Amino acid sequence: MNSNTSKPSMSAATAGHAEDARAIRALIRDVPNFPKPGIIYKDITPLLGDRSGFGAAIRAMARQVERESIHLVAAPEARGFIFGAALAQELGCGFVPIRKPGKLPYKTVTVDYKLEYGNDAVAMHVDAVQPGDRVLLVDDVLATGGTMNACTSLIAGRGGTITSILFLLELGFLEGRARLKDHIVRSLIVE
Repeated sequence: MNSNTSKPSMSAATAGHAEDARAIRALIRDVPNFPKPGIIYKDITPLLGDRSGFGAAIRAMARQVERESIHLVAAPEARGFIFGAALAQELGCGFVPIRKPGKLPYKTVTVDYKLEYGNDAVAMHVDAVQPGDRVLLVDDVLATGGTMNACTSLIAGRGGTITSILFLLELGFLEGRARLKDHIVRSLIVE
């Protein structure tokens, strides 16, 4: 980790776990000017490479939702898969991959959404979520909320109930939570 990289202040979403959140945050590297000037990229690879740190992150995220009755964990590619699949294992649930169109082998349902600079889309198999399934949506970072908002439409469109939406890290200054205002949103770390 670059010792010259300053860390913004953070707070844990759950009281009593601030020490865990600080230790986990210390393993997330800030990379200035990536992928373009003015952006500070949140690099989770040091956290993923630290066996105890990654395990602590998954356990801390699981504690955020341990009282929810969850059937499935769904997450968008690519970094969401890492946390979503591990959480599904930790919680004893199935996992639903949400991908870009054309990446899944079976019949899919797709939701298009607008970005600041164009359009994008997310897709999942038509049979991945059944009516009445209780689904936890997971991703690594909440920025503007556009992708996760589209994911909520996918789940709801198949009759699933979104129990909550869970993130490792939330960039509060981007106000992505506002796009998800109809859902319970939890973040382990908020900056």
